[in-house]
Amino acid sequence: MRLPASDSQTTMNCEQDLVEGGLNVTLTLRLLMHGKEVGSIIGKKGETVKRIREESSARVNISEGSCPERIITMTGTMDAVFRAFTMITLKLEEDLSTLVSNGAVTSKPPVTLRLVIPASQCGSLIGKGGSKIKEIRESTGAQVQVAGDLLPNSTERGVTISGTPDAIILCVKQICAVILESPPKGATIPYRPSPSPGSVIISGNQAYSLQNQYGIPHSELVKLHQLSMQQGTLAPMGQTTAAVLPGMEATSQTTSQELLIPNDLIGSIIGRQGSKINEIRQVSGAQIKIGNQLDGTSDRHVTITGSPVSINLAQYLITSCPPRAISLLN
Repeated sequence: MRLPASDSQTTMNCEQDLVEGGLNVTLTLRLLMHGKEVGSIIGKKGETVKRIREESSARVNISEGSCPERIITMTGTMDAVFRAFTMITLKLEEDLSTLVSNGAVTSKPPVTLRLVIPASQCGSLIGKGGSKIKEIRESTGAQVQVAGDLLPNSTERGVTISGTPDAIILCVKQICAVILESPPKGATIPYRPSPSPGSVIISGNQAYSLQNQYGIPHSELVKLHQLSMQQGTLAPMGQTTAAVLPGMEATSQTTSQELLIPNDLIGSIIGRQGSKINEIRQVSGAQIKIGNQLDGTSDRHVTITGSPVSINLAQYLITSCPPRAISLLN
């Protein structure tokens, strides 16, 4: 893997110590990845991660492997950590190129990585009215999305970055520069992935897997992207995360389903500024319309339109939001 010249001007989640001769900065960068992606980073008999450690001089630790998600932690000087991060980014790019050359997919999607950042620092990253994150997107060409919800049992959030390797690397350096200026406030409870098997949604003779946090590995997401292009029934690449299991086929039939939802539960389904309902639309690929409150009742109609599979997935996600039951209209 060929490494570009490093930029030692930016940092993230840093501990700073004044030492003789200037400022010594130790940088810790944490990535949240799925098992299959981590397997590629580890390599056969650990050869790839060993090379990353040796060539970058960073300490690279990977959380235990019984969970669908794992944390890769890189610690060291700014130069060492960015070299390790660059090697990981280029390895993921290499894996996607291999899928194309092997004929597994016809077009290569962007590389996507998730950083894990203390929630108290995310406000500075977003900026007033979203100004800072918009600036980073425009100057780097990378797509950046800060999760609205905390990662389970932690005070951290995921920051998803996608684009070309160069765009991602530049984006992370700019994020680091922002974070350095705004240290975490209070104690940080780090996110630690725990074993949680994915759900499987069955529709007739079709089975669809839904992994935790609606996220799936690159390899499965790429296959889904190709299927969505062929079938035209699923949402765009990078948004839909319902993985079609091998041997199962999608259907292009469009239908609709109505739900009755108590008005006091609508807020938890819509989410802050529509974030939750938009996520459900993107994940399922279905169209979702929320009607006005019905006369004489405390309920509201929710109409879901799309393929049977998209409807089933949207219905599953909607009923997973509130703590009480939702009525299904047959």
